[in-house]
Amino acid sequence: MQSLTTFAALLLASVVFVPLFKRAGLGTVLGYLAVGMLIGPFGIKLVRDPDNLLHTAELGVVLLLFVIGLELKPSRLWALRRSVFGLGALQLAGAALALAAAGRYLGLSMSAAALVGIILALSSTAFVLPTLSERGELSTRHGREAFAILLFQDLSVIPLLALIPLFGTGKPTALTHPGVGLGLLVVVAVVGRPLLNALFRHVARVNSREMFTAAALVTVLGLALMMQAGGLSMSLGAFVAGVLLADSAFRHELEASIAPFQGLLLGLFFMAVGMSTNLSLLVKFPWQILGLTLGLVVIKFVTLYALRRLIGGCKADARPLALALAQGGEFAFVLFDAAQSFRVLGEVQADKLTLVVALSMALSPLLLMLGDRLAQAEAKAAPQRDFDTMPDGGAEVVIAGFGRMGQIVGRLLLARGVPFTALDADPEHVDVVRKFGLKVFYGDAGNLDLLHAAQLGEAKVLVLAIDDVEASLRTAELVRRHFPHVQIVARARNRFHASRLMDLGIQRQIRETLPASLELARWTLELLHEPPALAEQLVSRFARHDADLLARQQAILHDEGQLIQSSKASRDELAQILEEARAAFARKERGQRAA
Repeated sequence: MQSLTTFAALLLASVVFVPLFKRAGLGTVLGYLAVGMLIGPFGIKLVRDPDNLLHTAELGVVLLLFVIGLELKPSRLWALRRSVFGLGALQLAGAALALAAAGRYLGLSMSAAALVGIILALSSTAFVLPTLSERGELSTRHGREAFAILLFQDLSVIPLLALIPLFGTGKPTALTHPGVGLGLLVVVAVVGRPLLNALFRHVARVNSREMFTAAALVTVLGLALMMQAGGLSMSLGAFVAGVLLADSAFRHELEASIAPFQGLLLGLFFMAVGMSTNLSLLVKFPWQILGLTLGLVVIKFVTLYALRRLIGGCKADARPLALALAQGGEFAFVLFDAAQSFRVLGEVQADKLTLVVALSMALSPLLLMLGDRLAQAEAKAAPQRDFDTMPDGGAEVVIAGFGRMGQIVGRLLLARGVPFTALDADPEHVDVVRKFGLKVFYGDAGNLDLLHAAQLGEAKVLVLAIDDVEASLRTAELVRRHFPHVQIVARARNRFHASRLMDLGIQRQIRETLPASLELARWTLELLHEPPALAEQLVSRFARHDADLLARQQAILHDEGQLIQSSKASRDELAQILEEARAAFARKERGQRAA
C-alpha cells in the first residue's frame, strides 16, 4: 500500500509541477528534478529511501538508449564515425584532463583526480537528447554533433566501469573482468541480429500487440542484464540491442511499443535523482558545492567551445553545443557509487560530487535559455547586411522567397527560358544557393525600397513563396498597395493563411501541402481497390468542394461557432457529392460494358 501511495504521489506531483516548468521554458527534466527534491528525504520526506526507486528508474535510461540504437543503422553509425570517434574523443579527453587538473589542485590523489575527471567529463544523454528534441534542434549541426559526442561517451562507460577497480583497493570478480564483457559483446554482435529477427517474426505471427511489447521488453532487459553480468553497462546492452534491430522490419513497431515505458521510467529516473541529492551538504558547504558546480559547468563549456572552434567550427555552432553538454551525466551516479565501493573516493566526497552533478543538470535549462538570449542579442546588435544590388533591367517574374517552393518555380522558369528575379531574406541561404549557379538576391521582400530596386513595377507576376505567414501577408499587402497591376500567385501555409490572402484579393493561392495530400489520398483509394479513374474523379471532386468551402467560410472566418457548424455541415455535403460521383461512374461503366 505504501508503494502504491508513493507512486500516486510521484504521478500527482509530476502532473502538477512538470507542465509548469515546461511552460516557463525550463524544460521537463528540471521539473522532474524539482519534484524529486520536493518529496524526497531532504524535502517533505514523502519518500525516505529513494535508492530502490533510482535502481528501478535507471531502466528509463536503458530504454532511451535502446530507442537511440533503433534509430542508428550501422550505415549511419559508419557515416558518423568522424564525429563520434573524432569530436567525441577530443571532448572526453580534453574535458577529463582539465577536470583532473582541477581535482589535483583541490587536493585529490592522482588516481582519484584522474577518475573524477573522466566521470565528470561525461554529459547527460537522458537530459540532452530529450531537451534538444523538445527544442527541435536534433537535426541541426550542433544537435547532430551533441548526439555523436554522447554516443562516444556512452561507449566509453564500458571500459570505465571495467577500470574503476584498478584505481582502488578492491579486486574485480570473475564476472566483472573486462574480457568477460567484451567476449559477450562479440558473441551478441555476431549472432544477435538473426536470432532477434527470428524471435520477432515468431511473435508477430501471434498477432498480439501485448505479446510484441512483452518480447520487446524481454529483449532490451535481457541484453542489458547480460552486459551487466559481464561487468559492462546495462545501457550498452540496450544500445546494442537497438543497433541490431535498426535494419529490422519491426523497428517502428518496437519503438512504438517501448515509448510509453521509456517516457514514464525516464521521468521517474530524474525524480529519483532529485530525491537522492543530499541537500544537507548544500546547507553545510554552500559555497564549496556551488563553487564546484559552477567550476564544472565553466570548465566543460570552455573546453568544448575551444575544441570546437579549434577544429574549424563557427561560434553559432560551438556555443550551443558547449552549453548543451556543460552538465554532468546520469552515469556519474552509478560510477561514483562504484568508486566509493572500491575506495577510490570517500563517502562524503562521492556524495558531494553526486550533488554537484545533480545541480549542474538542474542548471542546464537555464544555460540553454542564456544561450538563446545571447544569440538574440547578438542578432539585434549585429550590423544588418544591406540588400543586394540588383542588375539593370527588370524581369517578367519576381520570386519572393527562394526556399523549397520558390526554387521549384525558378527551375521550371529557367528551363523555359523565362528570366526572373529571386529574393530571399536569409543571407546564408542566398550564399548557398548562389554556389549552384542560381541568381538570387538577399533582401526582405517586405521592404518597399527593395521591391523598387528589383523593378517589380516592370514585372507581370510576383510569385509569393515566403515561408513565414506574417512576412508573406506583409509583402502581399505592400505589393497590392504600390504595384496593383502585378499579378500575384501565392503559397499558403494553411487554411488561415489562405483566407488572409483571399482577404487581400489574391485568388491564385495554394496551400503548400494540398497537392501532395491529394496525391496521397488518390494512391490510398487505389490501394483500396478503387478503379484509378474513379479515384482520380473522387479526389478532383474533393478538391473543388474544398475550394468552394474555403470561399464560403471567408465571411465567417472569425466566428468560431458558425465556422464549426459550417464544417460539420460540409461533411455530409461532401459525402453526398462523392457518392453521386461514384454512382455516375458506375452507370458509365455499365453503359460501356453494354455497348
